[in-house]
Amino acid sequence: MSRHILAQLNDAESALRENLHRHDLDATARTHMERAVAHVREAYIATNEIGKARTVQRLVSDLEKVDLLFTKIRNSQKPEAQALKIRP
Repeated sequence: MSRHILAQLNDAESALRENLHRHDLDATARTHMERAVAHVREAYIATNEIGKARTVQRLVSDLEKVDLLFTKIRNSQKPEAQALKIRP
């Protein structure tokens, strides 16, 4: 039974990842699909490695922390390049 479930989870992940390559997705749909991929992967772990998966709350918390980190990185000012003086 678990092999069948794992195969279905793999199929679901493949379908979601394939859709993420589409260029006509709006930001909301893309965000939902990215989050769905994370949930599908965690469901795979929960099915295949009993006791090793995070709770849904923990997964969501971890994903939110990653989103916050990426937002901070995107919004941070990039240092300007400075020319180096080369001695003759």
